[in-house]
Amino acid sequence: MPEGDTVWLAAQRMNTALAGATLRRGEFRLPQLATVDLTGAAVTEVVPRGKHMLIRLADGRTVRTHFRMDGSWHIYRKGSPWRGGPAHDVRVLLGTDEWDCVGYRLHDVTVIPTADEAQLVGHLGPDVLGPDWDLDEALRRLRSHPDEQIGVAILDQRNLAGIGNLYKVETLFMTRTHPWTRVADVPDLPALVTRARTLMQANRDHPEQSTTGSMRRGEDHWVFGRRGRPCRRCGTAILLGDQGPDTQERVTYWCPRCQAARSPVDPTARTGEPDHPQSLASR
Repeated sequence: MPEGDTVWLAAQRMNTALAGATLRRGEFRLPQLATVDLTGAAVTEVVPRGKHMLIRLADGRTVRTHFRMDGSWHIYRKGSPWRGGPAHDVRVLLGTDEWDCVGYRLHDVTVIPTADEAQLVGHLGPDVLGPDWDLDEALRRLRSHPDEQIGVAILDQRNLAGIGNLYKVETLFMTRTHPWTRVADVPDLPALVTRARTLMQANRDHPEQSTTGSMRRGEDHWVFGRRGRPCRRCGTAILLGDQGPDTQERVTYWCPRCQAARSPVDPTARTGEPDHPQSLASR
């Protein structure tokens, strides 16, 4: 799943291509928006909000898109071939005199008045990479649910917006925090949140997502995608478990030694063949 830094980078590139330009094509290939035509509208800016992208138009409308698991925006010079996937995967097309911005497999595509954006993103907590970042407010929201598992709480976009599974598991490892620890029992919650933000800031300007400092394939993560492989700190085999309401998207990697559980209840972990990080950490 694309994380907040992926959306941040995509929004910067989209803003460079679209801001100040007039759309020569503005079409939606979705049944609910099939009659909406943005041709002739001027784009004022493209901004990220957590994992959402907001494309604001001069006529007072906003196009909101969400990547979910497999969505992406691709930018091509006018006349260049599109390589983002088959034509039936295209959901939105925004074209100017110079660029074609093609949205593949996008989710939650909505067109609303800009004044009503809060209806779609107003519930989100402080954006980890946004101008509204407020550590104290993020901590207040996290601490308002003291019995929540920390591995679930920091993925809850209502607490703080932008963190995804990659930065969750890497942050918890680097702060030696067991994923099932209660929020109230995290020894230094401000340090944990700050670490997650620091990692995302370090990666937001490029497509690669390294948490170890190395960009070499197979060396870029501490525990993410490394089930069954030795911990880079202690050599213990990395475990993989399911956590959260949607376990298909919320698998958790951790080292049982470096992140030893302080609770008598330990989750069931999956063991077996090692994962291949290059297939799990695609961006």
